[in-house]
Amino acid sequence: MNELLDGILLVFNFQTLLVILLAALFGVFVGAIPGLSATMAVALLVPITFAMDPTAAIAAIITTAAMAIFAGDIPGTYLNIPGTPASAAYVADSAALGRAGRAREALGLNVTCSVIGGLTGTLVLVMIAPSLAEFALNFSSFEYFWLAVLGLGSAVFISTGSAVKGFLSLMVGLLLATVGLDMVTGAPRFTFDVPDLMGGINFIPVMIGFFAMYEVMKLYSIPRDKANGQDATQTIAPQHGSVFGMVPTHLKRYWKNVIRGSSLGAFIGALPGAGADIAAWICYAVSKKRSKTPEAYGKGHVEGLVDAGSANNAAVAGAWVPALVFGIPGDSITAIVIGVLYMKGMNPGPTIFMDNSAMAYGLFTAFFVANLILLPIGYLAIRSAHIFAVTPTRVLMPIILCFCIVGAFAINNSLTDVWIMLVCGIVAYLIATADFPIAPAILGLVLGNILETNFMTSMIKADGNLLAFVERPISIGLALLVLLVALFPVLAKYWRMRYPRALPSPKEAIE
Repeated sequence: MNELLDGILLVFNFQTLLVILLAALFGVFVGAIPGLSATMAVALLVPITFAMDPTAAIAAIITTAAMAIFAGDIPGTYLNIPGTPASAAYVADSAALGRAGRAREALGLNVTCSVIGGLTGTLVLVMIAPSLAEFALNFSSFEYFWLAVLGLGSAVFISTGSAVKGFLSLMVGLLLATVGLDMVTGAPRFTFDVPDLMGGINFIPVMIGFFAMYEVMKLYSIPRDKANGQDATQTIAPQHGSVFGMVPTHLKRYWKNVIRGSSLGAFIGALPGAGADIAAWICYAVSKKRSKTPEAYGKGHVEGLVDAGSANNAAVAGAWVPALVFGIPGDSITAIVIGVLYMKGMNPGPTIFMDNSAMAYGLFTAFFVANLILLPIGYLAIRSAHIFAVTPTRVLMPIILCFCIVGAFAINNSLTDVWIMLVCGIVAYLIATADFPIAPAILGLVLGNILETNFMTSMIKADGNLLAFVERPISIGLALLVLLVALFPVLAKYWRMRYPRALPSPKEAIE
């Protein structure tokens, strides 16, 4: 009880609440700009968190992510341009409502469902994480090795698109993770006689390059007349109605969808490598499959908005479960968070609930505050949404580029990190142009060190006996789960062939 009170006091002070408010405004602004993701918003925020205390830093990241994911619905509704990848699943419906003059109604429903989903995901995090941490105390290097493999496998097979391209993208991240000194022999690997690379590649410059720099390069590769993703003569349709006027009616009609989207979103978010993007696609597909009027989807139907909107923020909280308990990122945002936790001297893992119990409860409190503040800030954003929707991105991109350079340099005061950021931005642009997903590369970098460290430690303990990896009960259970994830695409294809209408894919959900 004392830890809970201490955690609440860590959040409810003037400094932390001010940080949460400013982070909320920043998240709304970045998320409402077409093409800028929640991950990019968090990546740009990281250098600023260096000067904050741990609670304020984590609270800022939580708030920014939640706000940015909701704000991605704003340009999607007004301009048919999803602000974040998580908004892309239902952008056809929200844009159709916007063209019909019902943008405020759609956004009011979105922000309400986001709050409900976020609170549900937080409750799941509060209930599951501490109990799972007690169980995780039984884990050794063998179990952590299989957890890392599970996270890498999930990043490849759960993500949309080609599994082969996802695997190759993952290899890029694992290659970056090998840079530095070998943990056993101490021999330098891929350092090219650069002293700054002896300690490995810092995660933050790679993250800024893969997301922020990539977005800048992608924008400047688009012809000027299409830079905002729309025709220069396009105008926003006249809007009518209030923000929350129809919300009670929709929630009363689709309350089952809210529960389903929130619970399913939290579960998907807890899977390593999944995140809000995949949660939104899957929940939208399930909603369409279970709907009595599936033919209305994509034409301005609010039912899909309820499911996917609830799943978005529920997945944000759910992704923190593996991040806190095992140190395995649930998505690209929690991958950044793990780096911030290490920088603040708090190693993620089961002991975080014993060594930093007040901090853990402060984190839970920050989740509740961030989701509750989403309602008033979201309302203000909706009322002034046309400003976000028509903001020229070419004005903002040079400013973002300056933030990228300063942020990468500020970590170690090293120009090497700036060069790493620039190279990673070019690599991200090249692989994304060829339709390779970027997220597996990030997870490969984060999990590469965990994978190698636990593999080498286990091999030393087992004296080179590979069978030791499947001799412990928990270890063999995780190994079987990894095998199931690897076979999932084959099993899903067989299931769809045998039962053609039983298992829709996310792509089918929007056709």
